[in-house]
Amino acid sequence: MNFPAEYRKSTLEAIERIDLEKVNQAIDLFREARDAGRHIFVCGNGGSASTASHFACDMVKGASYERPSRFRILALTDSLPTLTAYSNDVGYDVVFAEQLRNFAEPNDLFMAISGSGNSPNVLRAMEYANLAGCRTIALTGRDGGKLGPLAQLSIQVDVPHMGRIEDAHMVVCHMICYYFMDTEA
Repeated sequence: MNFPAEYRKSTLEAIERIDLEKVNQAIDLFREARDAGRHIFVCGNGGSASTASHFACDMVKGASYERPSRFRILALTDSLPTLTAYSNDVGYDVVFAEQLRNFAEPNDLFMAISGSGNSPNVLRAMEYANLAGCRTIALTGRDGGKLGPLAQLSIQVDVPHMGRIEDAHMVVCHMICYYFMDTEA
């Protein structure tokens, strides 16, 4: 079998491992946050940062535009000046938690994305979100790392390959976003 065919096959197997009941629970949490006017925060590093930004864009525009109820969602990955200031002056491990200290309130929703589940800055943000009384979701891979058990809802793609984990995370994000785009039109 050639590489693209093998990659596709393995990616489809990773997608099949997504726990759809947990995705439905996440959809409920997003609906509740939107309907209550709560803030939603999302973050990750590297490819997961891109997924966080992509997801926030989809929710702000696709799931909100011209709709009576709108999502108040921010990707904590999107303010490069804030990220570099905290990284340089304090430490990279606080770049997300410190932003949450400015904005997060009880019952807001926080979603962390980490393929390994072990990124220190994502762990610190999850710890702070829990301390602040936020509702929390983790999208992880492999064994869930340290992040999975910290979240109230953990959606884990238990495969070893980072690319397939990231592909499956984007599918989960699209399942959530397109639920609102396709069923609440």
